[in-house]
Amino acid sequence: MPRFRTPDLKQRLMLPISLEDQIVPGTLEYAIHDVVEHRLDLTPFHARFHNDQTGRPAIDPKVLLKIVLLGYSRGLVGSRRIEQACHENILFIAMTGDDAPDHSTIAEFVSSMGDLTRPLFTQVLMVCEEMNLLGGTLFAIDGCKLPGNASKKWSGTLSELREKQASLEKKIERIMAEHQEADRKDLQSNKDDDDSPQNHRKRQIDRLQQQADKISRFLADAKERMGKQNKEIKSNITDPDSAKMKTSHGTIQGFNAQAVVDHKHQIIVAGAASGEGQDQAHAAMMLPIMAKNLKALGYRKTALRKAAFLADSGYFSITNLEACSATGMNTVIPDPHFRMRDVRLAGQKKYQPKGRGKFALQQFRYDGSSDTYICPAGERLRSYAKQTLFGGRRCRMYVGRSEICGSCRLRTECMIRQARRRTLMIPLPNQKLPITDLMRQKIDTTEGRRLYERRMGTVEPVFANLVENKRLKRFTLRGLLKATTQWLLWCMVHNLEKIGNYGYAS
Repeated sequence: MPRFRTPDLKQRLMLPISLEDQIVPGTLEYAIHDVVEHRLDLTPFHARFHNDQTGRPAIDPKVLLKIVLLGYSRGLVGSRRIEQACHENILFIAMTGDDAPDHSTIAEFVSSMGDLTRPLFTQVLMVCEEMNLLGGTLFAIDGCKLPGNASKKWSGTLSELREKQASLEKKIERIMAEHQEADRKDLQSNKDDDDSPQNHRKRQIDRLQQQADKISRFLADAKERMGKQNKEIKSNITDPDSAKMKTSHGTIQGFNAQAVVDHKHQIIVAGAASGEGQDQAHAAMMLPIMAKNLKALGYRKTALRKAAFLADSGYFSITNLEACSATGMNTVIPDPHFRMRDVRLAGQKKYQPKGRGKFALQQFRYDGSSDTYICPAGERLRSYAKQTLFGGRRCRMYVGRSEICGSCRLRTECMIRQARRRTLMIPLPNQKLPITDLMRQKIDTTEGRRLYERRMGTVEPVFANLVENKRLKRFTLRGLLKATTQWLLWCMVHNLEKIGNYGYAS
């Protein structure tokens, strides 16, 4: 039987290593090092230091930015993990020149970047433009909902939080009564034992009191947050800027990270975090940021009017469509039901109507003498409002009586399950088509659908790269400004990787 030498992986070696040779051209770490070292202006950070004459020399902000970007590219978000990598990983050691900063310096640097992050992001975009990585002819927007550094259980309306505080105080009173009863029965012979029931109750009381005090401090200055439908939305005590959002994996407490992507090489041209789960106003929010960034690169408004702008049906709203129309770009944002009208998908069951509007308007007979509509069951729908806005169009509203519609024999063929009565919206004559109807007509054309098909290949791989390859799973900082800082750092990592893969090669 042959004999082989067994490698000893536990041994420690002292090797002569050139740190400069570890940063190999063509890699992401080389792109980070080269762009940060030679192309970014970090002098605005110098105002934070006051050691010109006295004091210890500080860590260069360039070094801190390089290791933070490299850490984010490896899924290392915590400052302690980045510090550990600076002592153990040869690439991080090369980035720092074997002068590793401590975790508190790294954490303070990231959390205090604030408004200085966006100029750095724009400067990286300028490098992309110089390397001809931007096309400027087609852009797509999308978002990704990520958990924040806050718990869902600390969310609620102000009335719900007051009820939670009252519940905690009642629980404290009950445990206090049990504690006093145990004292009266002289059951504290083992009071020095940390695991005794008395000491356990005392710790429980302290914990509950801290929670009640936390809610009390928040309610002292809190004001109602009103949503778009004039209803109070829930606030979070730990991070008031975050929000509860529904995702495919359940409900999270976090932020909605938005990005606008250029089609040519999937460069992110604009990014921001939002505390709103729905995307019905995010295109309007991102377009000015995108225009400002592209203006810094030398793009004119007249050039952008020739570009296309794509978004999925979650962005279909009057607010977004009007904002896109004002830019003059060729916008395609389909409505949520556009696939049901696609003849190519007529045979697929999931794209068939699910019972909404089974009785069309044509099946209701208008009676001009009484100004009512007679439904297929013979009941009358009377005028409820002479004029109301519905889908961007002025309409007259006709409604049935809930006591009749609720027990109608044709109810299942007329209304969705949750409705109490049938409603008809009759558009007033001599109106221009609302912008929503114009977009529906556009997406139903062959050209509109063909243009929309380019959306997925433009923006979806960007989020796949960040979430899966870069292990972007959550925000670790609290507050909208700091969440945007982290999101822009991840966007910079993505763009720097494109520079490393395509920019230097060209």
